[in-house]
Amino acid sequence: MKKYLTIFGLSFQNEFTYRLNFILWRFRNVLRILMTYFLWNMVYTQNNMVFGFSKEQMMTYVFMVLVFMSFVVAAPSIENIGSEISNGDLSNFLVKPINYLYYWLVRDWASKLLNTLFVVLEIGLLWLVFKPQFVLPPNLLIGVISILVLILAALLYYLFTKLAVFTAFWAPENTWGMMFLILVMLEVLSGATFPLDVLPSNLFNFLQFTPFPYLVYFPVAIWIGKFDLVFALRILVQSLIWVGILYVLVIKLWHKGLKEYSAVGK
Repeated sequence: MKKYLTIFGLSFQNEFTYRLNFILWRFRNVLRILMTYFLWNMVYTQNNMVFGFSKEQMMTYVFMVLVFMSFVVAAPSIENIGSEISNGDLSNFLVKPINYLYYWLVRDWASKLLNTLFVVLEIGLLWLVFKPQFVLPPNLLIGVISILVLILAALLYYLFTKLAVFTAFWAPENTWGMMFLILVMLEVLSGATFPLDVLPSNLFNFLQFTPFPYLVYFPVAIWIGKFDLVFALRILVQSLIWVGILYVLVIKLWHKGLKEYSAVGK
C-alpha cells in the first residue's frame, strides 16, 4: 500500500510539470461551459420549462457537467501506455513488485484530485460572476447515490481507456485512433454536451443499454433530482454491472496481450 501512496504523491507533483498544457485544458473546460451556459440561457428567455428541465435545473446541469467531467475524464497521458508497450518499456514494470493496472489507476486518481481542486475554484468564480440558481439534491440519500455513481463513472472511463490503449499489443500505431474514437463518443453520447433527454425517446432508451450515459448524464441527472430514489438505485446497480463487465474485459485483454508482448532489445 505504501508504494502506491508514494506513486500517488509523485504523480500529483508531476501534474505540474507541463503547466501550459494543464492551463490550456482548464481554459478549454471553462470556455465550453460558458458557451453552453449562454446557449441555454437564451433558450430559457421565452420558456420556463424545456425538455422537462426548469431553468434552475438546466443551469445546475451545465455547471455540474464541468465538475463531474473534470473528475471522470481527468487522466495522465495515457498514450504513454501505448508507447511503453510498443517500445518495450513495459518490461521495466513487469519485473517490479507492482501491479501495472493499479499503478495507472493510482496515477489516474492523482490527476483527478488535482483537477477537482481546480474545478471547485473555477465554479466558485463563475458563480460569483453569473450567480445562477443551483438545484441541490432533493435529499441526502439521492446526493450520496449521485456521488457513488460519479465514482463508478470515473472507474468506467479508466477501464474504457485501458481497453483502447491495450490494442497497442497488436496495433501500436492505432492507439491514439482508438482513444480519439472514445473521446468523440464520450462527448456525443455521455450527456457532456447536452442532456440526453433532448434526444428522441427511442434513442434515449437505447443509450441506456450502453455504458456512455453512466459517465456523465446519470450522475448529474440524479444530482439535480430528475429521478426518484428507486430509479437512482437502479442506475447505481447498473453502473456497478458495467464496471464489472469492463473490468473482466480489461483483465482478459491484458493477459492475452502479455502473451503477444515481446521486448526486443530490452
